[in-house]
Amino acid sequence: MGKIAFLFPGQGAQTVGMGRTVAEEGGLCGELFHSADKVVGFPLTDLMFNGPEEQLTLTENTQPALVTTALATYLMVTEKTEVRPDFVAGHSLGEYAAISVAGGFSAQEAIGLVRLRGKAMREAVPPGEGSMAAMLNMEAELVEAVCRDAAAETSGVCVPANYNTSAQIVISGHKRSVDRALVLAKERGGKRCVPLAVSAPFHCPLMAPAADKMAAALNKIEIADLSIPLIANISAQENSQGEVVRRQLVEQVTGAVRWEASIQRLLALGVDTFIELGTGKVLTGMMKRIDRKARAIAVNGPEDLEKIASL
Repeated sequence: MGKIAFLFPGQGAQTVGMGRTVAEEGGLCGELFHSADKVVGFPLTDLMFNGPEEQLTLTENTQPALVTTALATYLMVTEKTEVRPDFVAGHSLGEYAAISVAGGFSAQEAIGLVRLRGKAMREAVPPGEGSMAAMLNMEAELVEAVCRDAAAETSGVCVPANYNTSAQIVISGHKRSVDRALVLAKERGGKRCVPLAVSAPFHCPLMAPAADKMAAALNKIEIADLSIPLIANISAQENSQGEVVRRQLVEQVTGAVRWEASIQRLLALGVDTFIELGTGKVLTGMMKRIDRKARAIAVNGPEDLEKIASL
């Protein structure tokens, strides 16, 4: 068998009920949920388990909810099985969970940082000024050209934000610019271009105020060198140096998530088993688009442990 990578999902994976079965395991898993409530200063776990959904989907709630669930699921896996990762990676905010698992900072620090990150991202752009859209089954070069032309025509910002798979690239920027990009894409053969219901235009230059706030917050904590190599969103390359992690987390706020390239790097490093920890199966689904030969397993609760018990 080859190497194992643990993957941690980002925004969009959240759902009411997330993490409940993991919390019910008690022990360190249960303690982490209680700790998360203290870190954010309100009953986050009640919101996660019971909703309402419209409050859970607010980005300053979604981000700590996802990281808490991911880290608790990791604790469950390492308590109940012998499976350990050779590499870690996280999609967007999931990178904070990956870094915590690798020893860069504590679980509590990760939860607090993404709570701040969510709030800073929401506040960076006034409501209605930003937008994101998924460009499906379009080559990266075409998406990039459409973004450049739309930005030039509208004197705005429009850039690729997430290179998720070869069939799914998400763009981000000013609403007028993204809207123009959707028109240009369809004119140039794009058959499916879907506006996304998001609270802010993530991973684009409009997030610069949020990047500044995250830089200030990250400079206040110690980030240790990692015990497990991280494949970073911004570079799609492995890194274990704490100071590089600090810089890349700031760059990530305004830069594109290079997810497909990150997975390709893991494959090149000998990874053949990818375990998604947290809630949902978003990253597992992406793996089917990137490399169908690789083993991809989603672990959302104790009911999924048997899937990895024999690894």
